[in-house]
Amino acid sequence: MSIVITATSGHLGRLAVRDLLARGVTPSDIVAGARSVDSITDLAVAGVRTTVIDYDRPETVQAALEPGETFVLISGNDIAGRDRQHADVIAAAMRAKAGRLIYTSGLKATESPLLIAEGHATAEGFIRDSGLPFTILRNGWYSENYERDLPAVRATGVLRASVGDGKIASASRADFAAAIGTVAATDGHEGQTYELSGDVAWTYDELASALAEVLDRDVTYQSLTADEHQQMLEGAGLPPEMAGFVVAVDQGLGAGAMAFQNGDLARLIGRPTTPLIETLRSIA
Repeated sequence: MSIVITATSGHLGRLAVRDLLARGVTPSDIVAGARSVDSITDLAVAGVRTTVIDYDRPETVQAALEPGETFVLISGNDIAGRDRQHADVIAAAMRAKAGRLIYTSGLKATESPLLIAEGHATAEGFIRDSGLPFTILRNGWYSENYERDLPAVRATGVLRASVGDGKIASASRADFAAAIGTVAATDGHEGQTYELSGDVAWTYDELASALAEVLDRDVTYQSLTADEHQQMLEGAGLPPEMAGFVVAVDQGLGAGAMAFQNGDLARLIGRPTTPLIETLRSIA
């Protein structure tokens, strides 16, 4: 039976396909979906079957799936519309009689202080109500999330955020993709919900130290209040709503939304998770 993966034009989905190939899964047994197949020609060249899968066109999901196949649903990034998208996609998987559904959720989704976790909890409810065999992968924080901060930190030597003393147990996207590969390619995961996070929980002071080593310059962490952070972001040109979203994420991180650790990720992938500084070196 084939493994059908959505959103493979994005970082996580593409890495999941690459992980399956590295495990020795026959390329023709992998179906890579994206809104445009032109964006995943590299996967087609590797022998993977490619197809259109568009969350706003659930008929494309049904067309991509055969009864009994494994369906990997990479969570959508349209925050405003993804509850509807996820509901439609899961319903399409039900109509197609998927053999099992693997969903990339958020760490501690049903109790997280992050507002964006609500959509994951809603999707998990849809999945549990669907009657399909499922595995839920609750992904934590990607170390690559700091790529967008690198230019400013390199220029100023200051890392500004409003996370306070909150800890973050991040891992690399490749680590999370390897968890997808493990669950998709092996048995014994039905009905499981895995909380996936890195082996080490670090503070922003420790992040600043790691950035200093990677960038070869002094870096300090400037801890802002929520109001100071909002004002700074708006002063830099961000619309108030977008600035508020960024601040809300930082407040959630400060409250421990990404600090949870239980070793699930390392156990699934069979190795330690990638150290923060190693990922920072790869993106600097």
